[in-house]
Amino acid sequence: MGRARQGDGTGGECRNDTGRGSVVALVYLNGALLDGGVATISVHDHGLVVGDGVFETALVLGGRPFALARHLDRLERSAAGLGLVLPDREELAAAVVQVAASLPSPRARLRCTVTSGPGPLGSARGGGPPTVVVAVDEDDPAPPTVPVARVPWTRNEHGPLAGLKTISYAGNARALAHAAARGASEAIFANTAGQLCEGTGSNVFVVLDGTLVTPTLASGCLDGVTRALVLERFGGLERDVPVEALEAASEAFLTSTLRGVQAIVAVDGRPVAGPGPVTSAAAAAYEALLLAGLPEDAA
Repeated sequence: MGRARQGDGTGGECRNDTGRGSVVALVYLNGALLDGGVATISVHDHGLVVGDGVFETALVLGGRPFALARHLDRLERSAAGLGLVLPDREELAAAVVQVAASLPSPRARLRCTVTSGPGPLGSARGGGPPTVVVAVDEDDPAPPTVPVARVPWTRNEHGPLAGLKTISYAGNARALAHAAARGASEAIFANTAGQLCEGTGSNVFVVLDGTLVTPTLASGCLDGVTRALVLERFGGLERDVPVEALEAASEAFLTSTLRGVQAIVAVDGRPVAGPGPVTSAAAAAYEALLLAGLPEDAA
């Protein structure tokens, strides 16, 4: 893995120009570590042209990415689902670690993006090597509670992108805008069968008759890293339920890499009691896991 600097022809000067401060962090681009944040890709890159790519977002605490192995596992599954070839896993993991450590912040978000690379101005791929980017930025903790809104569109659990973490996020952006216009900060999708599915970037848990439940992966939801950790370390059942279960639940919460465990306190403008005892216990268990770390990350 090389390290490039301004003027060497690998992308130019790279400044972390995100509006969050003047700290300069490294960016990994196609095998090179760049100083700063103005790394460039082709205007013909299919990530830009048609949204053809996959990504992962990891939480970085004290310069160390949390659950890195699990994120790389899912990146591999998503890439395989789109027929994309990833770089060597050890090289990519090393790049993630170096980029994460380059930002002196107690909490940050790291994004690894892989596209199909430059191609024609249409859907057909160009056949060249993929574009691989790893970047990091500061991140503020999510609030402990969240109002949500159901949206009139559905997740297609039978579609080619079901369960894949792709960069094709226009539908999510539209849904999130719909929710924001109704005073909510996350949008909730049903699938085509009318079952509870997921948020735009989160999984959903509900407490029904005292049992913690989250939709199965067959519902079309993403196999969330935080979702899996809550199920493994705290408990809960995977079960498909009608989307109306969100309003019938005694408690409900979201999970995601950056949200952690976040209590739902309103659905479509109607208050929901929370955080309840199950949600609070799940959140405490997850926070303890963040502090302790995962054994596979120490390997």
